[in-house]
Amino acid sequence: MLVRKLSITAVALFVTTTLMGCEAPPPEPSSKTASPSETPKPPPSSTPTAPAAQPAKPIAPALLAPEKATETAPASFKVKFDTTQGQFVVEVTDRFYNLVKIGYFEDIAVFRVIDGFMAQFGIHGEPKVNSAWRNARIDDDPVKESNKRGYLTFATSGANSRTVQMFINFGDNSRLDSQGFSPFGKVITGMDVVDKLYKGYGEGAPVGDGPEQGRLQFQGNSYLKSSFPKLDYIKTATLTP
Repeated sequence: MLVRKLSITAVALFVTTTLMGCEAPPPEPSSKTASPSETPKPPPSSTPTAPAAQPAKPIAPALLAPEKATETAPASFKVKFDTTQGQFVVEVTDRFYNLVKIGYFEDIAVFRVIDGFMAQFGIHGEPKVNSAWRNARIDDDPVKESNKRGYLTFATSGANSRTVQMFINFGDNSRLDSQGFSPFGKVITGMDVVDKLYKGYGEGAPVGDGPEQGRLQFQGNSYLKSSFPKLDYIKTATLTP
């Protein structure tokens, strides 16, 4: 059974920043890459000067109450993702069940896609939802599966710090195993769809030209859609037999 929790060991100079890597057989990571991680607070330079855009529709109360998302998940279940590139299905076990059930994954950007390495998503398009989940952390689990192609793993900013960000491995990233990244799901159909997710922006700012996680946390999809219009999105995620 796949497990759901992970921790992270510091990687190069980017201990608290974002993740990067390469496809197997992987070259050594460059000095500008780091492991899959969250940036829970924006750096001072990214603090928004304008208020975030108003939601296009009312926010479901469940999205603002992570403390209530505690329904016991089945031992194993599947989730179908409907994206702007098509559909893929993940077989999983973990808190992910409650995120899917409350409708968290609606209009969620795949905001960090590194060719040959991974596709990261999970920051919500509504800043109020991000505020509710930013500190809703889950504990680490031992690594029992390897970060190989198609496996789904939570991002983290340190020990016992996982919240809602996660990534899908494009290649064999087993070097992440020793850093505490514990896969909790695997794409069982539609990996070709995952491969098509837009990669053109590369690593996130300030290292690369992609979105800055801090601004995304506090400004939501209004920031992405105005500055990174080519990103792909998860339109919905639903439990499936």
